[in-house]
Amino acid sequence: MALAALGWVLEDERRASRFLDLTGLSPDGLRDSIGERSTHRAVFEFLQSHEPDLVGAAGALGVAPEVLVRAGQELGA
Repeated sequence: MALAALGWVLEDERRASRFLDLTGLSPDGLRDSIGERSTHRAVFEFLQSHEPDLVGAAGALGVAPEVLVRAGQELGA
């Protein structure tokens, strides 16, 4: 779920830039940490911090926003 949500985040250049800025990750750092739990948590935290992104990602992934919130909670986001 986190990787699918990350794919949605990265589809938009401005949103991707905001994600990298807010997480402190560089593009190389993101590539290196893509499978790490901390990166997955960062994706869910990013989505939960801005409701339009949460709703947009949920719609694109075909799930309710609550599913993304719950997935983040399970990772400790």
